[in-house]
Amino acid sequence: MDDKAIILFDGVCRFCNGSVNFVLRHDRKDHFRFAPLQSEAGQALLAQHGIDPSKTDSFVLIEGRRASLKSAAALHTARHLGFPVSLLWAFIIVPAFIRNAVYDWIARNRYRWFGKMDACMVPDERVRRKFL
Repeated sequence: MDDKAIILFDGVCRFCNGSVNFVLRHDRKDHFRFAPLQSEAGQALLAQHGIDPSKTDSFVLIEGRRASLKSAAALHTARHLGFPVSLLWAFIIVPAFIRNAVYDWIARNRYRWFGKMDACMVPDERVRRKFL
């Protein structure tokens, strides 16, 4: 498991669930594992990496000992998804305060634009092994 990156996501956000499904479809090298932020595993990983759950409500990428948040997490994820998605990695040159302002705007509006589910997604049998 140490060689697998872990994506923590908002399990009740439709946009976040759509993003997880996108990663699942494009993760050709089986690089990622997943856990809802609301799950026991998600909460434990946040605590292990010293991340305040009240300040992180949408997306965290954990690779080894490093945890990436916000736009950095999204870009590091894209980097592993192969061409053409990996081209998004080029946006890492944009200063973080600009990238994160856009990220925060989307995160603030995600429930209004995409909706909220009553419960965390339940993965089907095919992908269940990728969830913690």
